[in-house]
Amino acid sequence: MLSKNQIKYINSLKIKKYRQQSGAFVVEGSKSVLELLASDYQTEFVVATQEFLQKYGSNSSHTAANWIVATTAEMDRLGTFQSNDACLAVAKTKENVFLRVQLGEYGLMLDDVRDPGNLGTILRIADWYGITKIICSPSTTDFYNPKVIAASKGSFTRVQAHYTDLPKFVEDLPDQQKLIGAFLDGESLYDFSFPRQGGYIVMGNESRGIGPEVAQHITHRVTIPRFGGAESLNVGIATAVLCDGWRRGMK
Repeated sequence: MLSKNQIKYINSLKIKKYRQQSGAFVVEGSKSVLELLASDYQTEFVVATQEFLQKYGSNSSHTAANWIVATTAEMDRLGTFQSNDACLAVAKTKENVFLRVQLGEYGLMLDDVRDPGNLGTILRIADWYGITKIICSPSTTDFYNPKVIAASKGSFTRVQAHYTDLPKFVEDLPDQQKLIGAFLDGESLYDFSFPRQGGYIVMGNESRGIGPEVAQHITHRVTIPRFGGAESLNVGIATAVLCDGWRRGMK
């Protein structure tokens, strides 16, 4: 049974300040919770209905979890979204460890991506295309925001993020690693060949794009050709198109 303190704790983790203080975050929905339990994240406890517990709680990979039974009504009150699919978990956040791609590898770099839904979608896209490392500016939305976790559909367990000062980070990159930036006035993606040395695909803010401090370090400016009247593409969609162009070119 859920205690009042546990309910208060879960609700507090929907706020960034308390996630940072507690070093914990909330995961909602069966798919995301099951992927969490199968990952290397440390799970504090899982809140679930009796039906969910009977179906999944006996799985050998999940037995280490601390299970708490709740009613459907209690689950509805706890959830951030319309439906948390009969389960919710609290897990420990990971340290903000330094990340850098290896020679021949590509990662993503996000400069001031503010919308949690966009970041979650980008995590899912990265996972789909085999990208495991994302470098984020400090102003990019929190990796552990509940909306990010939900939109990633479990991909947060396979994609790592490192938050750092981007201008300083790119200044220290080896010359072999290239920065492929998304711009409205760059070379057509259809004509561009991604360098085999690897590097980072850089995406910018939803309205302003890549900031000038990062833009000055971009080695290749590329654009997605436009055929209609839309002013721009959503940053998640643009990320997917660029990642697809990269993978096609690596055949």
